[in-house]
Amino acid sequence: MATDLVPEVAPPAAKVSRRAPAPKRRRRTRPLWQDLLRYRWLYLLLLPGLVYFLVFKYLPMYGLSIAFKDYVPFLGYSGSEWVGLKHFQELFTGPDFGRLMGNTMLLALLTIVFVFPAPIVVALLLNELRVNVVKRSVQSLIYIPHFLSWTIVASLTYLLFSVDFGVIANWIHGLVGGQKTDYVAQADWFRPLIVAQLLWKQTGWGTIIYLAALAGVDSQLYEAARVDGAGRWRQFWHITLPSIAPTVVIMAILTSGNLLDSGFEQIWLMTTSLNRDVADVFDTFVYSIGITQGAFSYATAVGLFKGLVGVVLIFGSNFLAKRLGQRGLF
Repeated sequence: MATDLVPEVAPPAAKVSRRAPAPKRRRRTRPLWQDLLRYRWLYLLLLPGLVYFLVFKYLPMYGLSIAFKDYVPFLGYSGSEWVGLKHFQELFTGPDFGRLMGNTMLLALLTIVFVFPAPIVVALLLNELRVNVVKRSVQSLIYIPHFLSWTIVASLTYLLFSVDFGVIANWIHGLVGGQKTDYVAQADWFRPLIVAQLLWKQTGWGTIIYLAALAGVDSQLYEAARVDGAGRWRQFWHITLPSIAPTVVIMAILTSGNLLDSGFEQIWLMTTSLNRDVADVFDTFVYSIGITQGAFSYATAVGLFKGLVGVVLIFGSNFLAKRLGQRGLF
């Protein structure tokens, strides 16, 4: 009777770890002071920037402590009475918070919808121009308003839309007829005028970043797309937009941090007694309460709340950008 031969099974070999060995830390070959001495001129160039941020950004943060105190200028920071979150409670439970938050957020929403995409659209249109003379002329014309102060912009707005001598206001009245409309003073026209000012003043300057991003797109991508039969629209949708998407995301994150910054100077110059209910935002409220009425602690609490909201928005938008597959700011 034949017997089945069972082959001997070799014992399993020990598993060999395929994990790459951890890189060894490179030890410093020379002390820190030698590096500082070697690159002393570079550090010297860095020094003015560090001094600026230290003096004007970090040292003033000590003044935020008065948001938790009943600050009296004669007693100073250390001598004023500590009241904790009293001023924040007054802010959130007071009658002004809802109006300020509503006005500020509505202006921020209008800015996001109309002002933020405007430089992107203009940059894309300028990028399609093939005549360099026309392209540079248009760029120069739309850059100029950025260098005008808000005082000049507000004065031009009054000259164009005032009920008495406004050129555009009188022209519209001649076309439509009826009673003249005071576009500058009426509350219904306050927000459209603010958005129009932002578009006119900031759009041209904002196109610089996006034009630089468009200049960095590899031209061979467009050549390959044309060989494959892609038209202008498909090149724009599949090459241009994905190429500038990281720049758009970074600018969106930076814009979100300034969402509650409605621009004090612009709003203050355009505010009248008739439109104050819709024009009053956190920036103007801090000035009127803190400077004109002397409520320093309460105004500091309002400003600190606005700053904390900005920090939360920056971190939140950066986290959202990473979750969507884009590179964040940090």
